[in-house]
Amino acid sequence: MTTPVIPGMHPDPSVCRVGEDYYLVCSSFEYFPGIPVFHSRDLVSWMQIGNALERPSQLLLTAETPSSAGIYAPTLRHHDGRFWLIVTSVSHGGGNMVFTADDPAGPWSDPILLPDVGGIDPDLAWDDDGTCWCTVAGVLQYRIDLATGKTLGEPKRLWSGTPGAKAPEAPHLYRIGEHWYLMIAEGGTERGHGVSIARGPAPDGPFEPCPANPILSHRSTDDPVQNTGHADLVQAPDGSWWMVLLGVRPGGGTPGWHVLGRETFLAPVTWADGWPVVGELSSGPPATAVVERDTFDDGELRPCWVSVRDRSEQHCTTGERPGWLTLHARGSGVDDPAVVFVGRRQQHLSCRARTLVDPAGGTGGLAVRFDEEHHYEIEVASGEAKVLARIGPLRTVVASRPVPSGPLVLGVQVDEAREFRDPRNGPDTISFGVEEPDGTFTVLATLDGRYLSTEVAGGFTGRVIGVYAATGTVHFDWFEYVA
Repeated sequence: MTTPVIPGMHPDPSVCRVGEDYYLVCSSFEYFPGIPVFHSRDLVSWMQIGNALERPSQLLLTAETPSSAGIYAPTLRHHDGRFWLIVTSVSHGGGNMVFTADDPAGPWSDPILLPDVGGIDPDLAWDDDGTCWCTVAGVLQYRIDLATGKTLGEPKRLWSGTPGAKAPEAPHLYRIGEHWYLMIAEGGTERGHGVSIARGPAPDGPFEPCPANPILSHRSTDDPVQNTGHADLVQAPDGSWWMVLLGVRPGGGTPGWHVLGRETFLAPVTWADGWPVVGELSSGPPATAVVERDTFDDGELRPCWVSVRDRSEQHCTTGERPGWLTLHARGSGVDDPAVVFVGRRQQHLSCRARTLVDPAGGTGGLAVRFDEEHHYEIEVASGEAKVLARIGPLRTVVASRPVPSGPLVLGVQVDEAREFRDPRNGPDTISFGVEEPDGTFTVLATLDGRYLSTEVAGGFTGRVIGVYAATGTVHFDWFEYVA
C-alpha cells in the first residue's frame, strides 16, 4: 500500500522551499499548540521542528470551540527573506490572519488580523511589483496590505472549478513561466475530492481551465488511498516539480472507515503543453519498527504533544514532580470540552501505547480520542481500573477490575483488521489493559475501532492517543508509543 510521507492527522498540507530545505505546515483544528511545522531535505522524510501557534496571544480556542473547528488550512510561503503563514481560525474572535517568522521553527509573530477577508483556506501570492494577493475558498480574491491587514479595493470572483462540482476550495496561486496558475480542490474533502487547475495572464485572470481536469482524483477507484485533494506545488532544486496533498486510508468493509484522519501524501508532477500532469503517489520512508518513549525529563514537552483547545502551566507541568508529567483536572473527563489531556496523533494502522500512571488522589488514565462524543479510555482511581466507551450519546463502563494502589502501567493496543467476516467488518480493534508486575499485559476489553472514525464521528480530525486527568491530580512517569 502507498504510505503517507507524514502519517496521522496532518491534513491540508502547504509547502515551500528555501534553498535545499523544504518546510510544510498542516491544519490542527481544536488542538493546541496549533499548526505543526515540518522540515525535510527530500520531501519524503519529514521531522517536526515546532508548532507555529504556541501562545494564547496567537491562538485562543475557548471551550465553546467545537471539535473540528479551530485552525483550518494554513498556507506557508517564503517572500522577501521572511516566512509568511496565513490561516483561518474558526473560533470566537477568529477569522483570517497572518503570522511571520525569520525561522520556521519559531518563534512566530502575533497575528496580523484580516477583518475584511472572509472565507476559509486563504492563500498568499506576490506579483512582480510587490502586490500581495489573497485568494480564498469560493473562489474569491483580495489585494491586501500585509502591514495593516487592510484590503485594497473590492474582492473579485475568480474561476471556481468544474461547473456543478461542490466545494471549490484550497486555492493556491503560482507564477510559473509565462502563466499564472490557480489550483483548487473541489468535490468536497470526502470520496469525491479532487484537484483542478486553470491558468491565465495575470494574478486575477482571466483563467482558462485545464482540459484534463481534475488533474488528480481517486474518486470511483479501488485505490487504497482515497479522498485525495487539497494540494500544493513545489519545485525542487533540480527543477523537478512535486505535489503534496491530503488523502485517507480507509479500512474494513463498507463504506470503509478511516481512523487516522487525513494524512499528507506526495506525488511527482511533470508538464505537458503548459499543464501539470500528476503521477502516482509516492510512498513515505521504508517501514521500520518505531519505538518512541518520552520520560518527561525535559522542561518542555516535545512539539508532537497536543492538548485540547489550550494548555496552561496551571493544569499541565513537568516541573512539579521532576521526571513526571503532572496533570491537574479541570472539567469532568474526556467527555468535557475543557478536559486536561496531553496526546499525540495515532500515525500507524497498528500500534501500541503504554504509560506509567500514579493516580495519587485523583482519577485519570490513557485515552484514544476522536472528539468529546467519540473516545475510548482506561481509567484508574481508588484501586480500580475501568475501560470506558463513549459513542455518540452512549457512555458505558465496558470492563473493570481491582488494581494495586500506587503507580500502574496502562496500555492500549490497536490492531488493523486482517481478516474480514462480512461487509460490515470494522477497520481495526482497540484493546485496553493493565500490565502485571511480571510484565505480562492483561486485556480488560477489546472494542471495535469503527466508532472512532471519521465516517462515524464526522468532522475533519483523526485519532489522538494520550493521557488525561478527570479529577484531582494525576502523574505520568513516561509514555511509550510502539509501531
